[in-house]
Amino acid sequence: MVVKRKCDRGKGRRWFGQGASSGIGAETARVLALRGVHVIIADINMIKAKDVKEAILKEIPAAKVDIMELDLSSMASVRNFASDFTSTGLPLNILINNAGICAAPFVLSKDNIELQFATNYIGHFLLTHLLLDTMKKTTEESKKEGRIVNISSAGYRFAYREGIRFDKINDQSSYNTWCAYGQSKLANILHANELSRQLKEEGVRIIVNSLHPGATATSIYINNTLLNGISNMLGKTVVDKLAGVLVKNVQQGAATTCYVALHPQVIGISGEYFVDSNLSKVYPPGRDVDLGKKLWDFSMNIIK
Repeated sequence: MVVKRKCDRGKGRRWFGQGASSGIGAETARVLALRGVHVIIADINMIKAKDVKEAILKEIPAAKVDIMELDLSSMASVRNFASDFTSTGLPLNILINNAGICAAPFVLSKDNIELQFATNYIGHFLLTHLLLDTMKKTTEESKKEGRIVNISSAGYRFAYREGIRFDKINDQSSYNTWCAYGQSKLANILHANELSRQLKEEGVRIIVNSLHPGATATSIYINNTLLNGISNMLGKTVVDKLAGVLVKNVQQGAATTCYVALHPQVIGISGEYFVDSNLSKVYPPGRDVDLGKKLWDFSMNIIK
């Protein structure tokens, strides 16, 4: 896939995305800036975020790019960021929930929530909740459809058998790195579906979708100890050859995100899951409406 062909023009729109200091997020920011979107990069690593901004401006001198600090594993950081952004009075057309960690060992966040669930899901849930009124106002005033995009993963299928372990989120004794990752990615899908359902009932012109960007050679996977172990076992040359066939580069990985965020063919499509810029069927847990509602209530209770 070629990103430039997957993304329609977005001139006059404002995009906010996290985890854009590297990998898919950085490429998404570059492509959207190329399409005339005012890009706001929120990231925990301000040095890398600044580097991405400078690289974009070097390629696209007329681009509008701002950076803001945000730690999605901390609800206090999310609240501070949302407050700072809202106080600017800027409109918000597109929100891309991109940041994430993969198969991390058991650690509790600053809010005493298992780190993958906190970073990959709760942080995004809270941020979306806090920015939703701004998006509703923007949609109403601009008469343009708003879009929320949750970057999930096919790894949602690794989730624990019960899907979301509401009573065992912080249970270290039964913790599995990949199941916990899958749980957080399943939560991204369920969040998009439930929010989409609610907005449809309200008659709000904001679509909410989730997607799998594809296996990409980004640091989220490169830094994973399991994959490093496979490389050591099979040999780097073998793994590199396999990766060349099976793994997407960042341009290909960002294509679906850009498509869902901007393309006119997605207008009016909400509560769906995309793979390779096409609609894709989600396994039963990801289509469970009751599970989505339960997760919503569970999440609202956490962020109180």
